[in-house]
Amino acid sequence: MKRIHFFLIILFIVLKGMAQDATTYQVPPKDILDLVTAPPTPAVMFTQKADWMLLLQRNPFLEIADLAQPELKIGGIRINPKAYAQSRVPFIISIKLKNSKSGSEYSISGIPANPKISFVRFSPSEKKASFVHQGEDGNQLWVIDLSSRVATRWSKATINSTLGNPYAWIDDETILAKTVRKSSMPPTINPIPSGPTIQETEGVAAPAATYQDLLKNSDDAKQFEFYCNSDLEKISKNTNQPIATNRIISSLDLSPDNRYLLLSMVKRPFSFLVPYYRFASQVEVLDLNGKSIRVLVDNPIDEVRPKGFDATSKNPRGFQWRDDQPSTVTWIQALDGGDPKKTMSERDALLQLEAPFSGNPATLYKSGLRLRTISWCDQQMAIAEEGMFGTRQTVIKKFNPLIPALKADTLFDFSSDDAYKDPGNLVMTKNDYKRSVVLTDQYKSKIYTISQGASEDGNMPYLASYDFKSKKQDILWRCLAPYYENPIQVVDILAGTFITSRESLTDQPNYFLRNYKGLNPTALTNFPNPQPQLEGVKKEKIQYTRADGIKLTALLYTPKGYDKIKDGPLPVMMWAYPREFKSASDAAQVRGSKYMFTRVSSGSPLFWVLRGYAVMDQTEMPIVGVGNAEPNDTYVQQLVQNAEAAVNKVVELGVGDRNRIGIGGHSYGAFMTANLLAHCDLFKAGIARSGAYNRTLTPFGFQNEERSYWEAPDVYNNMSPFMHADKINEPLLLIHGEADNNSGTFPIQSERLYNAIKGNGGTARLVMLPYESHGYAAKENILHTLYEMDTWLENNVKYPGSKSKKPKS
Repeated sequence: MKRIHFFLIILFIVLKGMAQDATTYQVPPKDILDLVTAPPTPAVMFTQKADWMLLLQRNPFLEIADLAQPELKIGGIRINPKAYAQSRVPFIISIKLKNSKSGSEYSISGIPANPKISFVRFSPSEKKASFVHQGEDGNQLWVIDLSSRVATRWSKATINSTLGNPYAWIDDETILAKTVRKSSMPPTINPIPSGPTIQETEGVAAPAATYQDLLKNSDDAKQFEFYCNSDLEKISKNTNQPIATNRIISSLDLSPDNRYLLLSMVKRPFSFLVPYYRFASQVEVLDLNGKSIRVLVDNPIDEVRPKGFDATSKNPRGFQWRDDQPSTVTWIQALDGGDPKKTMSERDALLQLEAPFSGNPATLYKSGLRLRTISWCDQQMAIAEEGMFGTRQTVIKKFNPLIPALKADTLFDFSSDDAYKDPGNLVMTKNDYKRSVVLTDQYKSKIYTISQGASEDGNMPYLASYDFKSKKQDILWRCLAPYYENPIQVVDILAGTFITSRESLTDQPNYFLRNYKGLNPTALTNFPNPQPQLEGVKKEKIQYTRADGIKLTALLYTPKGYDKIKDGPLPVMMWAYPREFKSASDAAQVRGSKYMFTRVSSGSPLFWVLRGYAVMDQTEMPIVGVGNAEPNDTYVQQLVQNAEAAVNKVVELGVGDRNRIGIGGHSYGAFMTANLLAHCDLFKAGIARSGAYNRTLTPFGFQNEERSYWEAPDVYNNMSPFMHADKINEPLLLIHGEADNNSGTFPIQSERLYNAIKGNGGTARLVMLPYESHGYAAKENILHTLYEMDTWLENNVKYPGSKSKKPKS
């Protein structure tokens, strides 16, 4: 008996070793490793006149030790309790100053050692810049004098950045900041509960998304209240002046004339069902000495909302100052109770209240669709954007705030799916209050827009004027092949100067000062190619048609020196992310640009072009529902049609080997991948990162599906690859962050799909990344992910073994 018992123990150990690999971190092959660890190109912040710029160098990775630090997941956010800051922040590690005219670069002295920088801001005059550094004692406020190029710490107070923007400039000598309360102590948390956690509903429908990191019990509520609580102080170089204390401030905003402060605050009762921004709240106006002028609203907890993506709160929302007035606060009130299903001629109202904030608010504007944004210009002009997701309609109107009864003038009316008709974003400028307002010509007869310029030739961005009288756009400047050049900031519209970011297939993105009146561009930066390994890789935008006539595109990459006649078809790595449309013509539009520079990020599939694969990236997977049909009613059929068309095209080109094609995606792309393996035999293997596979676990809608599970159970079941796990008979690599915080993509989604495939005799591998969220951040986890993907593709796509398959039904 002892010998048999010993034999069983040895057998168990052997079988366990066969089923589960060693869990030490691995790194990918050197060509992938060198590519992913290349330093990132600095981000750039320009002054309004573009005479100076800040070059901000980010750390491309966190370390696993950073993610392993204590972290609170409460109220829908993640907090570093030691720093009183949100965790997982991608820090800036270097700041340099550059003069645009001379091209001279300057280092900043006084920057703290081992900088962990965030929240970089220019002062109102742009003679100074500020930032928050996360030091050993918490968040510190630092200011750079741009003339002396010296950074100094302002105040020894610790900045609280758990919720929203932690500070704002008042003037060049004073900053308003949220600070950690000095006299408070963290709550004592007893690991032994005092009783159960109880929730109760009493017949009121409260559909909610599958939010993560919510409060779970009273201890969570205590910690949220403690760590998000702050004092408000005016801080100068050597002094601090308290303004308000003991507030959970979700946003702060100074009036344009710097006389008043608009505070949005979270208060009890909190919720176990929704994130902090739907807890009970209060919006209050204070003066800069902390005196309360008026409480504008005291909103109850916002747990119960109507169903649908166009649903909103019945409470007043969107409080902000008018950027064109000294001290006038505005907000939006739903006229339909927040319910998009109600038939209403007017859905939202825009209200305002001027200083001294007495009396009743005035109604400035009423929208027929859901009011999204207001862009202010001056006393007689503002631009409103309205829209409804359900119909995809977007309308942009000009109205007169001085005469609310005057009918608004429609400037643009288009579908949000129609990239060709998208007029672009309004060009903004700074007014005398140093606030962003709509840029107009000197006669107030024109506004300006920057558009991606989508067309049948791909995106060709442009700068345009729009004439109110003729209601026509006049393109002032448009990028030309072989460049993708995008206007990012207008410097002087009368002089015609603006800044662009320009790139091409061979040119790394750099910034240029341009003039639409015809002068030659001036290079402002000269960043080198950070990934020269990709030089010589061929990139082309291919077009093809799926069975029902919808035109599709993809970016096809082939290895340097590849000759399809001499080298023959290659193994293929196809990467995609589905998107829903309500129009077949909109789905068929060309998106993206064939002239963009190829820069590989850690989540990209392009690494494998260096490993001898053809890579199809941004492979279009449109799901279309015309008229009363919803896109997801025929999700699986359309998904397979998309995949068939893509596979046929790459094979027809002579580039792809039909018997060696892999499919992959992240998030909704992972969901797509599992579905394709379940419903077709086009692919040799799949890679699914951080997906959701059982839609019954997201019963009140997902992605762009508005119907609940109980309204469309067949749609939810048919779209769930978990329900078809017995038909997944190609190898599937599942990767998921153990701390995924994305709505719906709970880690259990990958765990349960893996178990389902295993239980049905399929081939799968499950990799759970310690401490990772929905997007991967730690260097160790990122490198290991690339190792897993490379090994999977080599073993199952490039050099596949022969395995029998069950037919798909």
